[in-house]
Amino acid sequence: MSARTRKAALTCAVAASLGLAAMAPAHGVEGPAPDPRNRKAMADMATAIKVTAKYVDERAALEDGYVPHGKECMANPFGVGAMGYHYVKAAYWGSKDPSKPTALLYSAEKDRDGRRKLQAVEWMSTDRDQDLKTADDRPSMFGLPFDGPMPGHWTGMPKHYDLHMWAYEKNPAGRFHNWNPTVKCAGHMTHP
Repeated sequence: MSARTRKAALTCAVAASLGLAAMAPAHGVEGPAPDPRNRKAMADMATAIKVTAKYVDERAALEDGYVPHGKECMANPFGVGAMGYHYVKAAYWGSKDPSKPTALLYSAEKDRDGRRKLQAVEWMSTDRDQDLKTADDRPSMFGLPFDGPMPGHWTGMPKHYDLHMWAYEKNPAGRFHNWNPTVKCAGHMTHP
């Protein structure tokens, strides 16, 4: 596929995505979703998708400093679904900038070239007081509160908040739901 064709396809995908996001929740979006009348939220979503589209090619993520975090696929310990593999950019920890997600979530399966498929983007922020019972510092983006606070998912990760956006894989639970019931971890997996 030529660069021009790929760019045209990504532009169409962004437009279609935003069109679905702008639909009334009863008609197209399950779970948490930004208010489609919130222009900043819609513009920020478009920015996030536009900036991260290049990471459909896993090599671009690696070149830009996103590092696979462990060899584990993250599965939901409380029910069905998973998140996949986290590729984290430490420099973006705490970012609330739609163009700088902390993590990219990739599929458990690899394509014939040995590459994973980009599924979602995620922003993470440390819980200031490291107390799971308080949430006075809960961040928000796209007009939505981050999930948490929650324990770290891996050794050394602090108690934190996070917000997922399933920009590249449909999530029946909702574009901003943390677990995707259609995503599965095969073989090695971890539970937060």
